[in-house]
Amino acid sequence: MTSYSYTSFNDTSFRARTTRARLDTLARFLDSAIRVPGTNIRFGADALLNLVPGVGTLTSKGMSAYLIWEAYRLGVPTSIVLRMIGNTGVDFVISAIPVVGWVGDVFYRSNLRNMALLCNHLDRVHPVPRRFQR
Repeated sequence: MTSYSYTSFNDTSFRARTTRARLDTLARFLDSAIRVPGTNIRFGADALLNLVPGVGTLTSKGMSAYLIWEAYRLGVPTSIVLRMIGNTGVDFVISAIPVVGWVGDVFYRSNLRNMALLCNHLDRVHPVPRRFQR
């Protein structure tokens, strides 16, 4: 009996692509899942969790830390990981201020910023081949 490989790409590229999709979903959930009706203002679970003092902030920053950890596991350079940590740190400082922080969480979207950094790196290292070229 022979075994066949049905994938034409390497495992690292596949893992990067699936992890990217999962982390993008997480970042959108945390930063822009809900739109305020009649406006273009979006917010996510990060802003909602920060309404719960202490535990909510730690939970949302824990999910942000997971995004950074996965980026590290994908081999993102230390300089980019440090920028991602800085974005999350700024978000944490904003969130620590009781009323101003709630509004700040709506407008400072650290997880989407971190995903942009991650996607830029992955586009360089694991480019997605185009299926149709004209």
